[in-house]
Amino acid sequence: MVVAALAGGAALSSMVSLFPFLVTLSLYKNAIFIFSGSMIALNGYLSFKPLKEIACDVESGEVGCEVAGKYNRKMFYISLGIFSVGVFTAYLLGPIASLFG
Repeated sequence: MVVAALAGGAALSSMVSLFPFLVTLSLYKNAIFIFSGSMIALNGYLSFKPLKEIACDVESGEVGCEVAGKYNRKMFYISLGIFSVGVFTAYLLGPIASLFG
């Protein structure tokens, strides 16, 4: 257990010395998660709201709109997954680990 703690501390200190901006990111993680979550929510709203008019390229027609819509939805789900993993790691993993250890 002590060896694992020492190795984890060494890994963390080397990460901080290699990427010093991680300290700044950790200080502002609440604002960063609020901003990124609101941007993902806005993307979800714009991707899934029903449109009255379709603004597409005239040459590609509605096929281009369908391809772009599928791509936007796929990127939304990928972004939401990455965001969910980040929120779990930043806010939930510590309290869960302290319950079991």
